[in-house]
Order: sequence, then C-alpha cells, then structure tokens
Amino acid sequence: MNHFLDFEKPIAELEGKIKELRHLSGETGVNIVEEVGKLETKVDRLLRQIYVKLTAWQKTQVARHPERPHLSHYLSRLVTDFTPLAGDRCFGEDEAVIGGLGRIGDRAVMVIGQEKGHDVESRVRHNFGMARPEGYRKAQRLMRMADRFGLPVVTFVDTAGAYPGVGAEERGQAEAIARSIEVCLDIRVPLVTVVIGEGGSGGAIALAAANKVLMLEHSIYSVISPEGCASILWRSGENAKDAAEALKLTAQDMLKVRLIDQIIEEPLGGAHRSPDEAVDSVGRAIEAMLSELEPRTGDELRNLRRDKFIAMGRDLDA
Repeated sequence: MNHFLDFEKPIAELEGKIKELRHLSGETGVNIVEEVGKLETKVDRLLRQIYVKLTAWQKTQVARHPERPHLSHYLSRLVTDFTPLAGDRCFGEDEAVIGGLGRIGDRAVMVIGQEKGHDVESRVRHNFGMARPEGYRKAQRLMRMADRFGLPVVTFVDTAGAYPGVGAEERGQAEAIARSIEVCLDIRVPLVTVVIGEGGSGGAIALAAANKVLMLEHSIYSVISPEGCASILWRSGENAKDAAEALKLTAQDMLKVRLIDQIIEEPLGGAHRSPDEAVDSVGRAIEAMLSELEPRTGDELRNLRRDKFIAMGRDLDA
C-alpha cells in the first residue's frame, strides 16, 4: 500500500522500517526475520487500535481511499461470464454506470454499479463515478430487463452523488433519479445493494431502494457530503469533520437506525489493504441475501421492499 491517510502515519513509519530491513537483508545476507516479525506484530496492533475507534470523518477518508476496491475489482473477481450492456436507448452511454449480465457463484444475475476509476485517465472517463441522466436510464433499462427474465439484481454503490452539471440538468437529472428509484421499488425480482465506498445522496439511492442494503464496515451513506454540508451550515468546508459527525453517515449509524440491513466486516486496516479479501466477503454476503430472498414471490418481494422504505424513520425507539 503506497497511500497512507493522515491518521495512519505511525503505521506508515513502521512499514517503512520493515521495507528498509528487507532491503538490507537482501544486500547483506543478514537474517532479520525476527525483527521484521516484531514490527509486523506492532503494525497489526496499531491497526486494531486505530481502526476500532475511527471517527466519522476518518471513516469518510477510508471510504474515499484511492486504493479501495472499486466496481471494476468486484466485476473481475466476483462476477464470472460478465457481459456489459451499454446505452440508455435515449441519449447515449454513461461510463459512470457499468451494468450487465453475469454470474455470482452459480447464480445468473444482473449487476449494476458506479465506477469511480483508479487513475487520472479512468477517473475522467468514468466521471469520478458521478452519473448523468443517461446512466440512471441505463440502470432502469437493465433492471426492467432483469425483471422480464426473472434475474436477481445486484447493485454496487460508490459515488459522491449524481453529476450536477448543466447538461445533466437539461437532460432531466432529477427525473432520471426519481424514475430509477421507482423502478427499484417496482420490479418483482430480488434486489440487493452493497455500498462499497461512498453512498452520496440521490445518486446513490437511485440504485439502492433494495430488498436488502448492505454496507462495508468503513463505507459511508449520506444525503450530502460532509464538505457540502459544512459549506451550507458553517459557510466553510473547513468544518467538514463536524459535519461528518452530525450527518451520522457511517455504516454503524445506518444500522442503528435501521436504514441498512447488514454491515460487512472489512479486513484489518480497511478494504484497501486486502482488496481480494474484502471482495470475497462481499460475495459471500450477497449470495446469502439472494438465497434468503429467492423463495419469495414477485409480489412479495415488491411489497416487502415498498413497506420497508415506508417504515423507515418510524418507531426507532421500539
């Protein structure tokens, strides 16, 4: 891992020493296994101490970590026989939203999600995961297709929010998001959503009005970004830390108020330290949820989904 967050500086220093020792061992032939082992144990201990008490702002930083696995990683490791489907049949293709047919385990599914990109070129191509109207209309088309053929839908959410550009607004961004939510609530097949990084505002809920909503342990889900909230409440982005606390955006906060159904544990130190392990954990959780939902009839699935969202925010003290 090359990128360390501010609160990970003690870990960065220790891992730097480990690399130096290994380099020296290769040059001098000196056996430093014992010393390296001690340092690695110390790193694990520090990771546990730090990650067990992350603040909401620190979790926001982890959710945005540049080395955190994005949709493309999930598709390559988790989904077999993936066949991408492009275009909204109305305006064009939006590469911020990727969708298509594939298999998770032995189960055929429709997979839809937001892709942020992993370097400058791919981030620009995918518009940093911020979809335009055609992206949400593509999602609607694919969900309708899955409904027609009786295929479960699995969505991966990772976006700061829908793209707020002039062109997007001119082409009906708000209407596209609303229609996408409507389709989520209307289809008669199992719908499972996983928030793998950021779940930002309507751009996220457009793919997340699901039977089961799961979140990775250090992901976030909120109506607005901490920076956006701070700019409104305090007229300054410098209060983003305070805004993150006020928004109650962590997976733990979401589960407490029953806005999500399950938290998926991440590897020690976050998904960015062991991406494959994180993806495998998500895969097992998805398969378990689909197994739970598949015995339900189409009408049951739709009614349960609608009732679930209508009930949100009620009787939280019960």
